[in-house]
Amino acid sequence: MDEQQRGGQLFTFEEPASRLELFIRFVYSFLISIVLAIYGFVAGICMMVQWLHILILGRRNSGLHDVIQGYLEYQVHVMAYLNIVTDRRPNIMPEKVDIFEQPK
Repeated sequence: MDEQQRGGQLFTFEEPASRLELFIRFVYSFLISIVLAIYGFVAGICMMVQWLHILILGRRNSGLHDVIQGYLEYQVHVMAYLNIVTDRRPNIMPEKVDIFEQPK
């Protein structure tokens, strides 16, 4: 896969790694894990409400969808950092991260 196809892909191989970032990651992971857990709790409630909304009205609510989608995007970004796939540190507060599938 060439550089243009990878673009801003989150899971690209990076050979150089910062030793300092490795130590920062240890402390920083506690902070973002707490934010992720709280966000996950809120997203879980939204999923239950969304389920009831679909059951009763037969359609999805866009606000609930946005919260759930935002959680999943943030989770992927945080997991890439926590699992030492990237040195790109996620913000404490969630931000939009594009996740997409490329057609084969």
